[in-house]
Amino acid sequence: MGRLLGICISEKRGTQKKELVEAEFIAGWGIEGDAHAGKWHRQVSLLSYEKIEEFRKKGAEVAFGAFGENLIIEGYDFRTLPVGTRFRIGDALLELTQIGKECHSHCEIYKKMGDCIMPREGVFTEVIHGGCVKVGDEVEMILPSKDRPYTAAVITLSDKGSLGLREDKSGPKIVEMLEKEGYEVKESLLLADEQKVLERQLIRLADQRQINVIFTTGGTGFSGRDSTPEATNAVCDRMANGIADAIRNYSMTITPRAMFSRAVSGIRKKTLIINLPGGPKAVEEALEFVLPHLGHGLGILRGTEGECARS
Repeated sequence: MGRLLGICISEKRGTQKKELVEAEFIAGWGIEGDAHAGKWHRQVSLLSYEKIEEFRKKGAEVAFGAFGENLIIEGYDFRTLPVGTRFRIGDALLELTQIGKECHSHCEIYKKMGDCIMPREGVFTEVIHGGCVKVGDEVEMILPSKDRPYTAAVITLSDKGSLGLREDKSGPKIVEMLEKEGYEVKESLLLADEQKVLERQLIRLADQRQINVIFTTGGTGFSGRDSTPEATNAVCDRMANGIADAIRNYSMTITPRAMFSRAVSGIRKKTLIINLPGGPKAVEEALEFVLPHLGHGLGILRGTEGECARS
C-alpha cells in the first residue's frame, strides 16, 4: 500500500505548480483547476517520492511539483508497472495510461543538474472515477485483469491526407472494425509519409503507451515516398512477417497487384506492429482475414495465453 504525500497543480501551463492539501478529481478530465486537465490520456501525472529523494541526494533542491508532477506518492516504482494498472486514492480511481514522456525542451532542473527524472520516471493517468483526494490518503494499486480487452492504435500514412487534400477512409475503417471486435482503440493518427516521424510514433505507442497492436495503413508500395516498411523494420526487436506474408497471400487471391506490397510485421517489446494496405477495400479484406486469429498471438505477447503446438 502506498501513501499520497503531495498534490500539486498549476492554473496555467508552463508555470510553477503549487501544493494543495486536498483536491477534487473529475472523471474523464483530471484535477479541478489544473491546466493539464482535459479530455486526453495525460490528465494526472504521478511521480514516486523515492525517485525524488534519490535525485535530491545528488545535491538538487527540488520542492514537490518542481518536475511538473501532480501527485507525489510513496511506496511504488511506477515505471515497473504495466499500463492499465489502477490506483484508488481517497474517493478517486485513476488508470495508468503512459510511462514516461518525450522531453521537447529542457527544463530549469535539467539545465542546472544535467538531468531530470520526469521524462523517464513520471507516469500519466486518466481519472476513471472522480472524488475528493487528500494528502495522507492511502494509495491502493490494482493490477490489470488478464482478460482485459486488447488495446490498439491506428496510423494512416498519406502526404495528401495529412495536408487535408484527401479524406482518410482507411484509418476510420480500421477503427470501426477493431472496435466491433472488442478492441480499445487508444489513438488514431494521420501522418505524412515521413519515415522518422513514423518511427517516433511507433516507439512512443509501444514503449510509453504499451499498446498491444499497432496497425499502419499506406506507405507500403513502390513510390519513393513509401517508407512504412523501413520505419517498421527500424523500430522492431523481432520480425513477425508470417502475418504480412499471410495477408499478401490472401490478397493475391483477390488481385495479383498484391504482389507489389512491401508490407512487413514485427514486434517491439510487447507490441505487435502490422502494416496494412492503403486502400479502404484492401484494408477491410485484410482485417477480415487477420482479426479472427490475432488474439492468440497478442495473448502470447501479453503473457495471458500459452503457446500451443499441433500434435
